[in-house]
Amino acid sequence: MNRPPRVATVITRLEGGAGAMALRGALALDPREFDVTVITGSGGRLLRDAADAGLACVLEPALRAPIAPADDVRALLRLTGLLRRGSFDVVHTHCAKAGALGRAAAVRVGARRIVHSYHGFPFHEFQRAPRRRAYLAVERALGRVTDVALCVGTAVAVEAVRRGLIAPDRVRTTGVAVPPVPVDPSRARRELGLPAGVPVVGAVGRLAYQKAPEDWVAALAALHRPDVTGVWIGDGERAARVRAAAARLGVRVLLAGDRADAPALVPAFDVFVQPSRYEGLPLAVVEAMSAGVPVVATAVNAIGDVVVPGVTGLLVPPARPDLLAAAVSRLLADRELAAGLAAAARQRVLGAHTSAALAADLAAAYRGEPVTGAATGAAGFGAPVEPPHHLRDLR
Repeated sequence: MNRPPRVATVITRLEGGAGAMALRGALALDPREFDVTVITGSGGRLLRDAADAGLACVLEPALRAPIAPADDVRALLRLTGLLRRGSFDVVHTHCAKAGALGRAAAVRVGARRIVHSYHGFPFHEFQRAPRRRAYLAVERALGRVTDVALCVGTAVAVEAVRRGLIAPDRVRTTGVAVPPVPVDPSRARRELGLPAGVPVVGAVGRLAYQKAPEDWVAALAALHRPDVTGVWIGDGERAARVRAAAARLGVRVLLAGDRADAPALVPAFDVFVQPSRYEGLPLAVVEAMSAGVPVVATAVNAIGDVVVPGVTGLLVPPARPDLLAAAVSRLLADRELAAGLAAAARQRVLGAHTSAALAADLAAAYRGEPVTGAATGAAGFGAPVEPPHHLRDLR
């Protein structure tokens, strides 16, 4: 082949953590080795970033997240046409809807290689059983036409194998790509308009059902700390609901919206909270750990790859804002504990989640070579860490 292989990166929405990961992966690849085109149903800032970086982008509005049979059939037909006209050698899909329609279209055009990234799963414990079974059946059928599944996090890969979504020998584990950013809490607070001494409990992500922002508001209320300000960086369909809940519960909340500089703003937080109902390996958690901010997260999917309970952060069950509040309260009250967890977390993730490592994993998947898991770090998810002082006597 005289030209580099043509890769179609197909994602429903080029936004949020999955959108950032898809874009960072596409930009990290050497354009002399892979000719990448992003195909997405929607996208705001990240789509503009992709175009500004010179990446070929195609907007296909029929590709939408909600199940809508007429739109889905239209999207399948249009994706089929796009892939056929583009003569793509590799089709790499992300997330549930694009994963289903994109892989079906790839089969229709006879793509040489089909790759799918599981950033998480469309099925979860908060669904009704019939819907969960239907999603599982669809994913298993799609797994039979998928050459390799890139699972973002160990627990995601384990779940894919346990559920029989794809043959075990085609499951690979990868990580996230987190570029280094300056850690300047004072500047971050000024950018957000926050006074220097105010305790801040923050989160980053889409204001969507998956992320459970209402549980974050409920946890803020359960702190019974009127001096605490909650900051959420990100936008989404639940913004109005979150504002209403905050007003009803009497908590101080700043919804900062979608920000390109979100990683540089995270150091403004005293505690980072990830309240999700379900997840893969959230990019925002790794970014908070890299910034040295103590983390409280829900114990779902691959979060435990990086947030080791009592060592690099604290974990609580999902949908338990009372326990979320208790964990946050502990870190706000014990700054020595919070600093120890944050230092161990930073040590664990620094240098283990790079764009170069992600590019190596993608290139191997596209070529049909073994994926080394380079993006997860040379020793699992980062090097072994020295536990915080409060745990050393337990060794």
